[in-house]
Amino acid sequence: MSKRKKDTKEKLVALSDQRVMKEIKNIANEIYTKIIKIKAPEIRIPLRSLTNVRYDPKDGYFELLGKMKGRTLTASTIKTFAQSLRMMSLSKELITSNDTATKREAYYISKNWGDAKFKEQSDSDSVMDDIEAMMRVNREKMGFVPGEHGGAVAGKLTVIDRDFDTGKEVRIDCTKFGSGAYSVPSTVEHLKFDTKAKFILAIETQGMFERLNKHNYWKKTNCILVSMGGVPTRACRRFMRKLSDEKKIPVYVFTDGDPYGWLNIYRTLKVGSGNAAHINEFFCVPKAKFWGITAKDILEYKLPTHPLKDVDIKRIKDGIKNDPFVQHHKQWQKCLKDLIKLKKRAEQQALAKHGLNFVISNYLPEKLENPKLWLP
Repeated sequence: MSKRKKDTKEKLVALSDQRVMKEIKNIANEIYTKIIKIKAPEIRIPLRSLTNVRYDPKDGYFELLGKMKGRTLTASTIKTFAQSLRMMSLSKELITSNDTATKREAYYISKNWGDAKFKEQSDSDSVMDDIEAMMRVNREKMGFVPGEHGGAVAGKLTVIDRDFDTGKEVRIDCTKFGSGAYSVPSTVEHLKFDTKAKFILAIETQGMFERLNKHNYWKKTNCILVSMGGVPTRACRRFMRKLSDEKKIPVYVFTDGDPYGWLNIYRTLKVGSGNAAHINEFFCVPKAKFWGITAKDILEYKLPTHPLKDVDIKRIKDGIKNDPFVQHHKQWQKCLKDLIKLKKRAEQQALAKHGLNFVISNYLPEKLENPKLWLP
């Protein structure tokens, strides 16, 4: 490795979140001290569920309450306890070497841990999530990155990245991908942006994103299109939040007209989830507004529909009864109840009944021009 590359690498390591290293060492020291004193060491982890969050509209995201769960070293917990320590040790190694590992790679690395190895990746993921919650820091800063990309982007935006070999700035024009699009990387904290776009339009399905991109909707309305591809990845959420905050532009969300699109996709993007309440502050977009299909749209546009499934009805009832975000917003309570009365759901693509580009010529312009149609 050349001296220049070595210096650049060391500089990047220096930029790593030293809080993670410090926290890992503190936890290790506490465990060591208890063992020396012949006391059972314990790891305390925040309970990750909707029962342990609150929603304050001033903050705009789900925040943790004080409920905790303990993991004490006993004969029955020795394996999980050891796995937690090995996972923290792996994180320390990744930060020190300025490297990363996907969740899948971390699972396979554990095969070298003897009796502490994971049998299934779901077990590995759960321990990783617990450590993330315990240290109150997103796992990307711990060196663990998602295996999937963070979404597709097209429109009036230049992403300013860097070459990790030379440290030089790389400018990526999102209007220059032809029929394709820029792919959000798994980590986005180092990115900067240059844009004069008026808003960001986050779209549930890749198919609808492709249609809007193909017909240059972003050029007609001076916006940035983001394909979420279902429930948006953490990188996708963080990308939109960072872009929205730094460039002071709003985010509008366009999903299917069903409880999954509303409560799983939109709600997660806007305020986060109970399971990830420890990092919602950084991975949600509190100022987002909803432009998606509603029960009112289904009726007014006479859209083709599908019957609500039992799982849809259950999701709606759970949302009304247990979701702090829904409980705070009467508009969402009414929207969910209207869908139950209608007993139907509709997809974004149902707008094609009126023509393939009706969504561009009519639906989205009507949403854009009438803020009263937006949901919080």
